[in-house]
Amino acid sequence: MLGVFKWCQQVFEKLGPSLYDFLRKNNYSSFPIDLVREIGRQLLDCIAFMHELRLIHTDLKPENVLLVSSDYLKVPDYKGSSRSPKDGSFSKRVPKSSAIKVIDFGSTTYDRQDQSYIVSTRHYRAPEVILGLGWSYPCDIWSVGCILVELCTGEALFQTHENLEHLAMMERVFGPLPNHMLRKTDRHAEKYVRKGRLDWPEGAASRESIKAVTKLPRLQNLIMQNVDHSAGDLIHLLQGLLRYDPSERLTARAALRHPFFTRDHLKRY
Repeated sequence: MLGVFKWCQQVFEKLGPSLYDFLRKNNYSSFPIDLVREIGRQLLDCIAFMHELRLIHTDLKPENVLLVSSDYLKVPDYKGSSRSPKDGSFSKRVPKSSAIKVIDFGSTTYDRQDQSYIVSTRHYRAPEVILGLGWSYPCDIWSVGCILVELCTGEALFQTHENLEHLAMMERVFGPLPNHMLRKTDRHAEKYVRKGRLDWPEGAASRESIKAVTKLPRLQNLIMQNVDHSAGDLIHLLQGLLRYDPSERLTARAALRHPFFTRDHLKRY
């Protein structure tokens, strides 16, 4: 058994916690915007490299992004005082290093035509996947956008486990789904559409479901509530990463050229 353990040590490097585990242990406090920028840059660089190899990850989420180091600092967190740690202090943890590594390539696939089976963990699933329109590289880009929002707020953007509610949440945050996408839904998703629009709130499963949707703010308001500076650049970037139509979504390489990453206000960690 000891020999197996030593072999594993030689194969797998020791890394820190996942972004999700760091958020969870940090009482779901948001990451500083400059740290979000550095993590986003590395994440997009990784995905750009994969896409250039014609590979699609298909399961990007905070659980599958690991910090390289477990080291952290404690900084004041007056905004998060209502969600402060058990010791009552107004502080939160911030990673000492922004270095990350993407893991879990078990669902990774080569790009092929007519891929329509369900991919991605629910909260990070793109609209074309839910609507059965087929998917490709842009589904990874949508997931990256959802991850960046979560790092800025501390919580998953779409906290749901039901397709119609999920689509309604998207419309609440981004506005109406395009008609051309709703018209092309497959036979499994056509029940979510009625008279050319999303069947909401008429088709809602419960009042609680309607409440869960209506409490969500628009994307611009959500970011402005949680980001002290660079909010304008970040909103514009997210609007490119989270476009409904996958053909209009930013590519990973194009996203890396966005002012959110290229302006000289970067702060290195």
